[in-house]
Order: sequence, then C-alpha cells, then structure tokens
Amino acid sequence: MQPSRLILPLLWVASARAQNGTVDLQWHAPNKTWINDLAAVMNSSGTNGFLFNNSALPEGVKYGTYNWCNMPHVRSEEYPTASEEYSLEYVEVIHRHHKRTPYASNTFPKESYGWSCSEQGLFYYGQPLNPSGNASAQSYWFVYTSETNPFAPPGFNGTCQFPQITRQGLDDSWQHGKDLFGVYHDLLNFLPSEPSEKVQYRVTNNAITSQVAGMLISGMYAPKEPVPLRIQPSSVDSLEPGYSCPAGSALYSAYGVGSTAANWTAHLTSARSLYASLDDISGVPTDSTDWHKSFDHYYDNLSARQCHAKPLPCKIGDSSKCVSQEQADTVYRLGQYEYSFIHRDSPKSLQAAVGSYGVFVAELAQNIRDHISGKSPLIYRHNVAHDGSVSRLLSILQIDVMVWVGMGSEVVFEVYSKKGDDAQGKKYLRILWGGQILRSSNPSLGLVDMLDLDVFLAYVDGLVGAGANTVVGFCKS
Repeated sequence: MQPSRLILPLLWVASARAQNGTVDLQWHAPNKTWINDLAAVMNSSGTNGFLFNNSALPEGVKYGTYNWCNMPHVRSEEYPTASEEYSLEYVEVIHRHHKRTPYASNTFPKESYGWSCSEQGLFYYGQPLNPSGNASAQSYWFVYTSETNPFAPPGFNGTCQFPQITRQGLDDSWQHGKDLFGVYHDLLNFLPSEPSEKVQYRVTNNAITSQVAGMLISGMYAPKEPVPLRIQPSSVDSLEPGYSCPAGSALYSAYGVGSTAANWTAHLTSARSLYASLDDISGVPTDSTDWHKSFDHYYDNLSARQCHAKPLPCKIGDSSKCVSQEQADTVYRLGQYEYSFIHRDSPKSLQAAVGSYGVFVAELAQNIRDHISGKSPLIYRHNVAHDGSVSRLLSILQIDVMVWVGMGSEVVFEVYSKKGDDAQGKKYLRILWGGQILRSSNPSLGLVDMLDLDVFLAYVDGLVGAGANTVVGFCKS
C-alpha cells in the first residue's frame, strides 16, 4: 500500500528538514492486527487478552497488558532506564483521566439500579490567594434528586454527577502520581523533592481532569500548600481540544463517525443484529442517531459498569433479557476497530489530527525549545486530558498499533543530552507509551528511542508550521 501524502503548503513540506535530511511527513499505515481487521473483530470471541473489568490485573497477568480500566504507565519496576551516557533534561507527560462514571449522554433512558458516589466530595469553591483575605469554607458538591422535582434525570439514580471520577478512579490517580515520582525522583533523582517552579501541571476545562490532577499531585508530593493547575480558556483550549477547526471536524465527519462512506459503515452494517438486541434491552430508540453512528455510547456504558464490578444491564421489567458478556466483548472489539480506523487506518486521519490537535503539538515543541534555550526553568510538565486528546496525539505520532486509549493512558516525552555532545548542544528524544518505548509507522520516527531531537522538531514543524500557522490555515480552509 502506498502512503498518502498530506495536503500541506509546499513551503512547509520543503522546509521540514533535520540535520540528516528531509523528514517524512507522509501518512503511513499502522500494523495489521485483529484490531483493524473487521472479519477478525466480527468473527472472534472474547477480547484477545484486553481487560475490561478491574483496575488491578489478575494474578499472573503481566504489567503492560491492555487494561481499559487502568492502563499501564511509567513505573519503576518496568521502566526502561537509559544508558548512563545519556542525561535526562526535560520530561512532558500527557495522560487520560482515570476511571469514571459514564457520561450522562451515554446512560440508558432508564437504568435498573443506582450509582452512588457518596464516598467522595467534589470540591468547587473560590479561595483568595492573598493571605490577608477571608478564607473560604471547604465546601463540596453532594448530588441528590428531590422527591418534589417532577423532572427526574434519565439514566442512573444516585449521588453521582455524570461524569465524575469515581472513588476507585481517584485511588488509581494517586497511584499513578506515586509511580511517576518513584521513577523521576526516586530512581532517576530528576524531580525536585518538593513542588517548585521546575514542575507544572495543566488540565482541561472538564472538571474530571482537575479531580484526577489533585489526586495525582498528592501521590507525587503530598503538598502542604495549594498547587496551581494551568488551564486555557475553553474556546481555545488546545489540550482538550476546544479550539474551533471546522475543516478538521468536516474531515473526520467525511470518513469517520457520522459518515456514510462504505469503509466506515461496513462495521455498523455487520453489527445490525447486535444493535437490535442492545436497543431492546436498553430502551434506546432504534432511530437514535447518536447511539448508532458508532459504538461509543454502548462502549462507555458497558465498560464503566464492568470497571466498577457492576452487573451488565437487563431489560426493565424483564430480567431474563440481559446484555451477555459475549455481546459486551463484541462491543469492546468494535470500539477498538473504530478508534484504529478513525485515528490511524484512514489515510485522512493524519491531516484530521493535525488540524484538531496540532496546536498542542506546537506547544509541546515550544516547551522543549524553551527548556533547551534556558528560557524556561521548567523540567517537568504534566497534562491531564481525555481519550480524544491522547488519540489525536498518537495519530500525529503515527503509532504502529492504535487502540482505544483506556483510563489513565499515558504518553511521556523525555529529552536527553549525551556526554561528549555538550559542545554541539545536541539533544535526543524518547517517547514512552504505556511505560515502554513507542514505535511509529513513520520511518523518520520509527522506534522513538534516543531519536535526534532535530528530527522530531522538524517533523512537528513540517506538519503544524511555525507557531501552528499551518494549523490555522488548514482550519480556516
């Protein structure tokens, strides 16, 4: 299969050069696996070793196994320590929030049981930073439904704000922070022992990322003082992403969710009988476009239940009709297929990702440059985001095997110098995915293990332009 060339201004294609030659800016197909093989997805059973039912791995299962409820991340036991000739200089992490309730839009019109979140509080209040100001009470949200209010919400009854990070998800977030600190402080002696101007955290406008960040920071530092979380205005947030890119949205819609293209609708057509059974049990209207243009809604609903040891749903009024584990597993396989197609298998996916996530990648490149130049004292940045954030990033990196990024999925960028190269100022890059070195299908990136940093920066510049100006041009096209 010949790679498809991106539609980018010729100026930037021509100028995307590193010291060792031109950087390849073309789309390259991912590896062929069961994930992007529709016949294998539809005709197999189970989940091919992927786990969906607990944050903890079953006894005997190796860490690094795909676990939707709590994906593998950097930790000291498996960390691939670099050769002693390299010195770590800068780290930037982006990871998806940890496990949560479903979104309200992904719950059934009526659920057969409630979902309680009474064991945690959602703390939302303003606090003067001036020590001479009046202090705020530590108030938190406690969700309830009034018996008098005739407009009862659809979906689960209970005390959760859909979505919110669950108690187990908060615990996973804390452990994630502890594991990162165990590597970058305890093992490598890289991070400072206390929060400082060298460390920075960023979240999106969705409150669940702040819920995760608070626990993660506690796992890392257990700070005695408040820690700021950087956040961009919602209308231009590059991390979520929230900025407007009509051309990017139109491109996704042309080949992916909502598309009538045959290579998208093929799996939906193959799953008609599954949809009919799920709709009958759930009460979701058969003409509900949102539930039937992809498996996103059913995937989120069923996986959230199973990650929290809740039973698969039964039909209201008929407990003999329930979603079987076999049906849930098929939904999970189809979800993996969809994410691979949207973010990697379609030749259009790279351009779509560059449009919708190119600004964050441009910021990442600038963060690295600011550190190298001495402009910024920061040595560690941590971004808490969403599956759509990490998936688009993996799309731009052209990861060789694409999956639906599960709860806590993590990508780490590590910048190194090498002894003897100080005079030339040469730097190197490692990218870790799930705690191990990421492999890209793009030949200029390949196994991103001590890649010449100039190559990576040229790749980013070639795709997104200086100051993300190519992204702006594309989004307005």
